[in-house]
Amino acid sequence: MPKWKNVSIWHHCIILLKGIEAITELIPDVKQVGVFDTAFHQTMPDYAYMYAIPYTLYKKHGVRRYGFHGTSHRYVSMRACQILGVDYNTQKIISCHLGNGASITAINCGKSVDTSMGFTPIEGLIMGTRAGDLDIGAVTYLMEKENIGVESASALFNKHSGMLGITSISSDSRDIEQAAENGNEMAQLAMKMYDYRIKKYIGAYMAAMNGCDILVFTGGIGENSDNTRLGVCQNMQYLGLDIDSEKNKLARGTETTISTNNSKTKILVVPTDEEFMIATDTQTIIESL
Repeated sequence: MPKWKNVSIWHHCIILLKGIEAITELIPDVKQVGVFDTAFHQTMPDYAYMYAIPYTLYKKHGVRRYGFHGTSHRYVSMRACQILGVDYNTQKIISCHLGNGASITAINCGKSVDTSMGFTPIEGLIMGTRAGDLDIGAVTYLMEKENIGVESASALFNKHSGMLGITSISSDSRDIEQAAENGNEMAQLAMKMYDYRIKKYIGAYMAAMNGCDILVFTGGIGENSDNTRLGVCQNMQYLGLDIDSEKNKLARGTETTISTNNSKTKILVVPTDEEFMIATDTQTIIESL
């Protein structure tokens, strides 16, 4: 096992390698193509992907921000431009992939310039079971106080934190929304924390790109939770975001514009289609061989 011992990622890699080996053995003459979720984010500038750790550690171990959900962010941002009839390569887009795993990406003129996930998928937003952004000092403090090692700490912050950790109810946002509506105070707190973290990232990426033309919601929560979309977008008119509450309530799992006619930034719900993007990339690569 590699020295970095990130157990969840290492196990995921093993599964992928087994799949490649099985296909090679069963149908050796069929070409295989790998489409990486991190590829779309390789256009991030160094000042966005670097961590403020000794540069020698970056050179030695490759510790930097890579980002994930790239296939989804690329698809929905392109599709949003098709729906609106605008040139993808001229737009400033913020894409919110909100599901059990969640991330936000800033896309400027067709290129990812920043994204919320980092070296691993734990960084950034609050997720179903992942903590998201967390003070490193809090991590080492809890490891000392709870007398736990690296693997237990990884499990704590990846599998027992996030919405599940806050509420002790579920990692499923539908269960938490229902509990919040029924008056559960921890569920209500979790929803406020969830929406607030997304709102902060949107504001940061608007600052990074000097504005935003299109805001896109996707993923299981982004496509179906009108409460989350409203919680994120409300009181953002001063930044050009004006959500239409009635359109938002009706939007569920379909391609829909939910901003008002006067909104400077267009707000869309776009169901993701990562399989289509992977198939398209595969066809392009195979045809170029």
